[in-house]
Amino acid sequence: MGLLTKKLILFGVCGLIAILLIVRLVQLQLLNQEEYGRESQKNAVKTITITPARGLMFDRNNQIVVDNRPTYTVTITPNEFDTTKYAEVSLLLGIPEDKLREELAKIKGTNRFNPQRIKRDVDFKTIAYIAENEKHLNGVDYQVESLRLYSDKFRASHIFGYVKEISEKQLANQIGDYYKQGDLIGVKGLEKTYEDYLRGEKGYEFVNVDVKGREIGSVNDGRDDIKPVNGSDIYLSIDAQLQEYAESLMNNKRGAVIAMDPKTGEILCMVSKPDFDLNVFSGPTDPKILSALMTDKDKPLFNRVTMTNYPPGSTWKMMMGLAGLASGDITTTSLISCPGSFVYGGRSFGDHGAYGSINITRALEVSANTFFYKLALQMGLDNYHKYSAMFGFGKKTGIDISDELPGRLPSVEYYNKVYGVGKWTQGFIVSLGIGQGELGVTPVQMVAYTSAIAMDGLYTTPHFVRKIVNSNTKEEIYPSFKTTKIDFPQKWYDAIKKGMYLVVNGNGTAKGIKNSLYTLAGKTGTAQTQGNNHSWFVGYAPYEDPKIAICVLGENAGWGAQFAAPLAAAVMVRYLSGNSIDSFDEEGVKIFQTVD
Repeated sequence: MGLLTKKLILFGVCGLIAILLIVRLVQLQLLNQEEYGRESQKNAVKTITITPARGLMFDRNNQIVVDNRPTYTVTITPNEFDTTKYAEVSLLLGIPEDKLREELAKIKGTNRFNPQRIKRDVDFKTIAYIAENEKHLNGVDYQVESLRLYSDKFRASHIFGYVKEISEKQLANQIGDYYKQGDLIGVKGLEKTYEDYLRGEKGYEFVNVDVKGREIGSVNDGRDDIKPVNGSDIYLSIDAQLQEYAESLMNNKRGAVIAMDPKTGEILCMVSKPDFDLNVFSGPTDPKILSALMTDKDKPLFNRVTMTNYPPGSTWKMMMGLAGLASGDITTTSLISCPGSFVYGGRSFGDHGAYGSINITRALEVSANTFFYKLALQMGLDNYHKYSAMFGFGKKTGIDISDELPGRLPSVEYYNKVYGVGKWTQGFIVSLGIGQGELGVTPVQMVAYTSAIAMDGLYTTPHFVRKIVNSNTKEEIYPSFKTTKIDFPQKWYDAIKKGMYLVVNGNGTAKGIKNSLYTLAGKTGTAQTQGNNHSWFVGYAPYEDPKIAICVLGENAGWGAQFAAPLAAAVMVRYLSGNSIDSFDEEGVKIFQTVD
């Protein structure tokens, strides 16, 4: 076959292919244009994300304390949105036009083909307008979602925490890809700690849309859709009635209350006052209200139970007694002379009275400062730090809400760092003996330490969650919390507890709260500050079989016996009576049934 023949064959094949392509093109563009045009308009799929309802929260008696309510959320699908409608939508939703443009400009890539949340908790009138003007407001739509609904009987602001729209920084730093722009995420309290359980699993609907964004129908008749799974419910240890009662006692006060079951570490109530209304954060937050909360001089957003750093005053004296016993500087029968004051380094340290030579139990009953001044110097700073750390001081308790500080437990290293090596003296240690000086604690540390004493050295991490129940499978998860045994001889704990018993039932500083129904034990504390003293009380009841331990802090509220002790007793009696006894009248005056 010659070269010319081969060329002719090649040209013929190419020509035939070209003719076939031209015929097919004419068929598509002219003969079957209407049929294939209709098909081409069906090639876009819109993914609608269905946000699950967050898990509910129940109290220890299975009463709902955090619920959900239905709400409307306006969405915009960027690639369908008519940009000439910015001004109209801005006016409709009450969002500045530049802010609306900015939000839509953040949406990139394939997300522009899916609905994006623009505003939550929108009223029905606005939703009705959007529905009536569906064609006019192309790309503007709405979804029914849920927002948090809180009790109207109490707040528990610092327990529950709240959710907010996820920030750009959180989006960038998330592990995985669950969250998208506009999603809600727990940022405080239990909402944050248990976010992975509470958030649930998103669902997805796949919808065919034409080139103009009009929905044509479900993909595969909805068989490919993924149903959302609501978040898991969490069952808490708090007693809703006790929480309500404790909050009422702290109205118009500044301070903290936390009570727990010393046997389990379950928190029965927790109050930090002033507090705030969680409903402020449930829907869109008014910037003016948020600004007022953040700039309020009384710091309502600050959790006084876990974030304070105050000296505990005489409520520290049980810790000093146990440290003295453990270090070998005293025994349960050792006597220390308490003449009414203590002079060291040319300075006189005061006391409440002269008590003669007394042992640790008597020293706790009468709160003899001199006993503990001398004991602090005897044991030294190393033993002071060593044994106090065993009871959780100087570190976080691990309570299962966000935002906790470790307090401050002075040590040789601390003083060297603050004052310089060789530039501080043993005189610094004297005030530590009565819970003053550089020592700083939180109420949650104090209630955990009190519980450990009540339970003869069993230290259990304070916590709120008893169990988590999967809303889909009903599987129950029981979170575990650390429990340790501070293994001191029983007679040491007996001596300390007897002192706490006598504080209330003997001739101690809290004898005014002696109760005829339940045997209370505890210790008052008065911490000196630049203003009025902080009022402290720690205690437990019943003495014979502890069921509740408590710590009360009253900021600038005076002596421990003045404010903290009667309030703590009221909460303990209320709980032990099954919430049937109020130990305060309507004017806040204690009405304990006392024994002469």
